[in-house]
Amino acid sequence: MAITVNSTTPTTGLLTSMGVGSGLDVATLVNQLVAAKKAPQQNQITSQAASANTQLSALGQINAALSALQSAMASISDGSAFSAHSVTSSDTDVLNATATGNAVAGSYKIEVTQLASALKASSGAFTDSSTQIGTGTLTITVGGQAMNLSIDGSNGSLASIRDAINKASDNPGVSATIVNGTDGAHLVLSGTRTGAANGFTVSSSGGDGGLAALNYDPAASSGNGLSVINAASDALYTIDGLAANSAGNSVSTAIDGLTLNLSTLGTSTVSVADDPSKATSALTNLVNTYNSFVGIYQNLTKYDATSKVAGAMIGDATLNGINSTLSRIIGGSANGATLSSIGISLQVDGTLKLDNDKLSAALGDGGKQVSDLFGGDNGFSAQLGAQLTQWVGDGGVLAGRTDSISQQLKDLGDQQTALDARMDSLTARYQAQFTALDTLMSKLNSTSSYLQQQFDALTNANKK
Repeated sequence: MAITVNSTTPTTGLLTSMGVGSGLDVATLVNQLVAAKKAPQQNQITSQAASANTQLSALGQINAALSALQSAMASISDGSAFSAHSVTSSDTDVLNATATGNAVAGSYKIEVTQLASALKASSGAFTDSSTQIGTGTLTITVGGQAMNLSIDGSNGSLASIRDAINKASDNPGVSATIVNGTDGAHLVLSGTRTGAANGFTVSSSGGDGGLAALNYDPAASSGNGLSVINAASDALYTIDGLAANSAGNSVSTAIDGLTLNLSTLGTSTVSVADDPSKATSALTNLVNTYNSFVGIYQNLTKYDATSKVAGAMIGDATLNGINSTLSRIIGGSANGATLSSIGISLQVDGTLKLDNDKLSAALGDGGKQVSDLFGGDNGFSAQLGAQLTQWVGDGGVLAGRTDSISQQLKDLGDQQTALDARMDSLTARYQAQFTALDTLMSKLNSTSSYLQQQFDALTNANKK
């Protein structure tokens, strides 16, 4: 700020006209100067941040759409959508069944004559759970795996033996509990696995011989201290008259592709049929998710000539490349066939259209035609999957773009912090300068007033 003093103009008039020393709004003046200084850089940072955030949001939309497309491909890629079967049981009280991809359409008459069970045996009655049973070594064996428990006076009670069995790290598959009956406390041992081969034996050795009260060996004709509540047994059943057995009541080895869950004795017919509904649902979802991506792409890259507003990623090479690649794959062939052969056709606007009747006909062979179209190294699943893997995920192209823009926003944040610091410093400097100027002008104003008074007094004295 330059101040010019003209000798022909009274100093008082100059200072008064400037307002300095008589109420100058230093704060407003400083704020205006700093704002003018800050504006160009602030506008640049704000504009770049807005553009970066817009791109970040757009990339998020694209990534979400492609991730959804990748998820939609999952059941198609592994073939499970084309190998689904419906399974029914004529008597679900007897058994129910589930199918895997290896199941074959057909029906099976199954008669359950015995359910698999685990061995359960009880000791004789003792006064209570604190009763000392004896000392020595207690050995429990299941299927050749043995557990040895050292029992002495400190852990020889019924409750302590129960706890030692349940807490043993090498327990071969036996649990223990105490059941209190009218005759006293019983130690009850239960196998944790069903099947005849999973029964247990209990033997004792050494000590005072009291542990013999817990001995059990089904092969022994005498000397058993435990009495059997439930014997260990296999499930017994027939399939179309063919005898079979299983250690458990969930049987997955009897019929290819079927798991039988046996519940009670009786007869039930299990029917297996091809189920195209899963394939139809999977392919419908694929079409819908692909069309969702196309809609997002078109919205982000459009230009409205009327409003002259462009989409957030118009002209973006990465996004245009993704759309072009997907269109090429979808519109191309795989394993000698096209998607249109199963009722999925590419439209002029870039979207897909599903012909349900044509798809249903294509699935009429148990899904083989459709599965062959998507399967294999050159199938649509492999072609689409390879590209989607390059685009989405932690190491994908979109993640790289996102990380780059995020770093740009961080840098802009650092620039904003630095700019704010510089402007704070400039504000302090301007404030000090203008405050000092105001103080000086106030003093000059005071001096000017004094001189004017003296001049007036001298003039009046001369007039006399």
